[in-house]
Amino acid sequence: MTTTNCPLLYQVNTRAWLTDLSRQIGRPATLDDIPDASLEEWANNGFDWIWLLSVWQTGTASREVSRTNPEWRAGFERTLLDLMDDDIPGSGFAITGYQVHTSLGGNAALSRLRSRMSRRGLKLMLDFVPNHTGLDHPWVESHPEYYIAGNENLLAEQPRNYVRIRRRSEERIFALGRDPYFPGWPDALQLNYAAPAVQEAMLAELQTIAKLCDGVRCDMAMLLLPDVFERTWGLRPDLFWPKAIQAVKAAVPGFTLMAEVYWDLEWELQQQGFDYTYDKRLYDRLRDLHAAPVRGHLHADLAFQNKLARFLENHDEPRAAATLPHGPHEAAAVITFFSPGLRFFQDGQFEGRKVHLSPHLGRAPAETVDEELRSFYRRLLDVLKRPLFRSGHWQLLECSPAWDGNPTNDCFIAYRWIGAEGEQALVIVNYAPHASQCRLRLHDLVSTSHEWRLVDLFTEEVYDRRGSELASTGLFIDATAWKVSLFWMEPLKQS
Repeated sequence: MTTTNCPLLYQVNTRAWLTDLSRQIGRPATLDDIPDASLEEWANNGFDWIWLLSVWQTGTASREVSRTNPEWRAGFERTLLDLMDDDIPGSGFAITGYQVHTSLGGNAALSRLRSRMSRRGLKLMLDFVPNHTGLDHPWVESHPEYYIAGNENLLAEQPRNYVRIRRRSEERIFALGRDPYFPGWPDALQLNYAAPAVQEAMLAELQTIAKLCDGVRCDMAMLLLPDVFERTWGLRPDLFWPKAIQAVKAAVPGFTLMAEVYWDLEWELQQQGFDYTYDKRLYDRLRDLHAAPVRGHLHADLAFQNKLARFLENHDEPRAAATLPHGPHEAAAVITFFSPGLRFFQDGQFEGRKVHLSPHLGRAPAETVDEELRSFYRRLLDVLKRPLFRSGHWQLLECSPAWDGNPTNDCFIAYRWIGAEGEQALVIVNYAPHASQCRLRLHDLVSTSHEWRLVDLFTEEVYDRRGSELASTGLFIDATAWKVSLFWMEPLKQS
């Protein structure tokens, strides 16, 4: 077994959050207006990291695209029935400079907020968008060679992948930022990582960000991998991430980098130096509502799993409460957040918000709080504060048939956690829409000379079992659909 380190991260949609705060205080809110009470609540909930989404400077050109693109606009109108142009500040990923947006208070306000967070033990994570920039980034004028160039033929043949940009002295055709599987993002220009000067410039940007925060979430990090970039653009760049990560960590020891990554490239980016990589695979398998593929994923080596960022929703995915009803939602949350790795939550998740908010929008619709879900997450966060689940040893357990001919043991996912002082807990989930039974044989996990008390940390139910029984026939589990059990194990008198 391997010792784990499982921090908690809370993602905040900064612009939407400050819009709500502005209504409360009766004037435009900046980062200075984030109340100490909110920081203390985050710290009291056990969070280590706060990720402030979309704080950087953006431009008018990309914002205008966000406001006028018919497809996007239609989606925004479904989100906000009373949509106004001011609700669309543009994508926070169409960046024109790594300075905090003037409307948020600039770098000085961020520095003051970071100091307030640090006093409460909270670390600050911000965005790094390495693949592309906004349409009106200063480099369009000063360094057009930093971008993938287009021509009239490409613009005519691929109008969704190229755009004509008016510069002060001339017009030029540029490639839109994209991945190899979808058309370009119409508000972003593609950087050319095959040019050494681009890599040097983006490393300098990353080093600038590292002075302002404790870590970064790197947007679509896999797009810079040589194989992916060559497949997209026909140009093969040198590796960027290993040298960039090494340089920034040398300058700022302890700086943390989390990669947004898909297409089974998580391990590759971990090997290139990332501290954490998205675990989209677990998320997708949980949404399919079948236990066996989830369990198969959790058989991966712990050196890999300890660097996965586990989530049930984020700003790119549908809201969990909109896709998972009660029962499956709670079961998926326990599987996700009691696995090893970084535990990644999004603002609004605890309240059961169902409306996905585009990163182009600066205001969220009002929604009714799901009190049942909020109560569940309060309990989950309270349990996750225990050191056992933050830095203990984790082990996936085998669930045996409860009796011959009963295949429902395949519906269970079970973990064991053990702490440095010998404390133990069992996490058991029936990930199925029907009752299931299994036995957990704990012969190598418990002393057979003791009786054991199992206290469910969610329901407070108490069960006493003999160690000899747990080791031989095993702990019998008879669980209703989507049933979650989290047993704290305490040795009692010797048998």
